[in-house]
Amino acid sequence: MRTSVELTHVGRRGEARMVDVSGKSETDRRALAEGFVRLSAATLRLVRADRLKKGDVLATARLAGIGAVKRTADLIPLCHPLRVDGVTVDVAAVRGGVRVRADVRAHDRTGVEMEALTAVAVACLTVYDMVKAVERGAVVEHVRLLEKDGGRSGRWRRAGGRRRG
Repeated sequence: MRTSVELTHVGRRGEARMVDVSGKSETDRRALAEGFVRLSAATLRLVRADRLKKGDVLATARLAGIGAVKRTADLIPLCHPLRVDGVTVDVAAVRGGVRVRADVRAHDRTGVEMEALTAVAVACLTVYDMVKAVERGAVVEHVRLLEKDGGRSGRWRRAGGRRRG
């Protein structure tokens, strides 16, 4: 019997392992994650005005986040490849920087939390890449899961999770 403090990706001898999900039922799964890139007011003005040499920061970050969802299992060693049904990545210039939210849905045997978090992380890194010529001190922060739904564990929601923008 597994207790709530046991790690699912660690075998009896402490070795990393991919969890066997073959016995699980396919159910609707959803995860919502967010992250933030803190920027100076001057850089944020450039982002909003679409005046950076690399191009449209918000659109590029959105596409990067969507693409990252499709590659999550390639990036995270013990992550199962999933049949993702839908992805929404929202990238917005808000007070203090750029907020990224990713909402990922699938009908599968395991959750999509890693896909949502990967989308947010890659979109935030894309923002950093696009603004680094004018602001190397930009900070990627608060990449976190806000909600997940589906599977045996059901619904989970971060208390006070939706704060930025």
